[in-house]
Amino acid sequence: MRRHRWRLILWLSVGALVVLLVALVLLYQGLRSVPTGYRQAMQLDRPTLRKGSDQALRRASALASDIQRDGPWEAWFTDEQINGWLAVDLPENHPRALPEGVRDPRVQITSDHVALFCTVERAGQTTVLTLLVEPYLSEPDVVALRLRGARAGALPLPIGQATEQISAAARAAELRLVWQQAEGDPVALIHLPEPSEEDGRRATIERLELGEGQIYLAGTTEKRTDESK
Repeated sequence: MRRHRWRLILWLSVGALVVLLVALVLLYQGLRSVPTGYRQAMQLDRPTLRKGSDQALRRASALASDIQRDGPWEAWFTDEQINGWLAVDLPENHPRALPEGVRDPRVQITSDHVALFCTVERAGQTTVLTLLVEPYLSEPDVVALRLRGARAGALPLPIGQATEQISAAARAAELRLVWQQAEGDPVALIHLPEPSEEDGRRATIERLELGEGQIYLAGTTEKRTDESK
């Protein structure tokens, strides 16, 4: 009876050890999992990335010029153009913009969210982080960012760190930010700054829409009257 009892304990211990080993393997595999959207974005060749970066810079420059003139304006950017800028112009002209250990940021735009990706290296471990964001206008000049989820590889992450980083970025940019909740998801309401007294014009964002592979912005610029100052 005693021998049978010890044999049972031994087998239970071995079984528990196997379960732990399997869990560790699955955890490791989950951390090393690469989302399909990120894999596709990383497969773009250098000429395509350079072309996308140039297009993104030209459109951003044209948008900045249009906003300075009275009347309606619009612009759209594709995820290929944004990824081109992230892969080419960001490291070449803004090499210190990313935190240490973070590299290769990319985006994937769908009709209902934007997936933000990056590779993070910590303590010899390389992991792809994913943040799912739904951007929209809650009202003119108030951009809402609804955080849909975060992952390390294939494993879910608590969203708290993302909210802290967004708050810190808003403070650094001197933007007013208010947090709300939508069905359990945190929503950052970012109020765009008022124009300075010297501007003489007010640009208002009136539309922000997502499509497959692109984001669309539209608005109006008008001269400020004495009543609107």
